[in-house]
Amino acid sequence: METLLLTIHFIACIFLIILILLQSGHEGMGVIFGGPSSSSFFGSTGAGGFLVKMTVIFAIVFFCTSMGFTIYDSSKKVKTQHSVILEKPVKVNKAPGVPGKNKENTKK
Repeated sequence: METLLLTIHFIACIFLIILILLQSGHEGMGVIFGGPSSSSFFGSTGAGGFLVKMTVIFAIVFFCTSMGFTIYDSSKKVKTQHSVILEKPVKVNKAPGVPGKNKENTKK
């Protein structure tokens, strides 16, 4: 299941990047494909509608696979990890006393 989800996610990422890079700015699709005659390649209106629709479809697939990863990952039971550090007793070093001076000796 995880491999299938990862494969679909990877394909959606690649196509989403390609589709976004193919979309035109102010100049139109003629700049990308080399001239004014290239607008007939996608029809008289150009590739704007087709590329936008495909981008939306692959964006939805990308979003769904991302949510699928989140749901799949959260459904796994988290094992409590065993920590050696938490079990190890803490050794407290006492400050060294001044030799020859004890409370008992100072009371004399």
